[in-house]
Amino acid sequence: MTATVLQLLRDRMQQASIPGQRSDDARLVLLVEGGSSRGAYSSGMTIAVEQLGLLPLFDAVYGSSAGALNAAWLLCGRAASSKHAWWDPIIMRTTINPRRALCRLPIVDTRFLVHTVYTEILPMGFQEILDSAVEFHPIATDALTGKAIDLHGQIRDRSSLQAALRASTAMPLLAGEPIEIDGRPFVDAGLSEAVPVRTALAQKATHIVALRTRRTDEVASAPSRAERLVMSRWFARRAPGATETWLRREAIRAEEEQLLASHPSTLQIRPPIGSAKIGRTERRPHLLRAAVDTGRQAALNELRCLEDAPIRFAPR
Repeated sequence: MTATVLQLLRDRMQQASIPGQRSDDARLVLLVEGGSSRGAYSSGMTIAVEQLGLLPLFDAVYGSSAGALNAAWLLCGRAASSKHAWWDPIIMRTTINPRRALCRLPIVDTRFLVHTVYTEILPMGFQEILDSAVEFHPIATDALTGKAIDLHGQIRDRSSLQAALRASTAMPLLAGEPIEIDGRPFVDAGLSEAVPVRTALAQKATHIVALRTRRTDEVASAPSRAERLVMSRWFARRAPGATETWLRREAIRAEEEQLLASHPSTLQIRPPIGSAKIGRTERRPHLLRAAVDTGRQAALNELRCLEDAPIRFAPR
């Protein structure tokens, strides 16, 4: 129930505690949904979590696709200061450029995003993420089996962290080739686990806050006939084990919704009804900026009851 999650947050705010040294036996996790450009919504939600000072209350943060990027910015304490990247025309038009398809190049350039934007233009605090007491669990899809894989155990240093971020966001066809980690190819987390609830529950999560990028009236659709013709060929050559997972995406999303709805201690935060539907490769600055602002306000509306609670944390 929502009240149970909020009560746990209140209790932890009033305790001098850090992850791994709690007085309660709960495992409170934050799930961050992605969806490429639709991740602008969950980005705004992470800003609210950051501004309210709630991150240290969580034991772990799980992120899928663009949600993994948003989770990383939150974990290094730069969710708010990096938000303008969503509507910066140079960053977005260079990261997402449909014209590159004419040259058989990736439409979505995650290498530029992670290795140029996040290192030179808008530096991400990679070391802060590695040092964080709150666990980071980016999810990706194994290209050979189609299963959702938690890359937490593969993250050892800055380079492996960057590889994990790229693997989680490696959209089939749009982002080019699968990303290899320790000799294993991975593609976008959104195929197998758009909201990483199954992984979190398997790892003993007891309380969940889920930052969503789909409204309650938005549902995933099955691949169209044209998509099947184009994408089946791509999967057969580059990610054969993920073909069936991709074809089952409608059922997989429905399973995730059911798990979240039925879990007794879950708070879901979604864009409100009537907010803009953002496509995967949306680049228009005004829409993305509005999505970030809408996501932030949606999270503040749900979490504002915690705003005036005293926060005490023991030194690490």
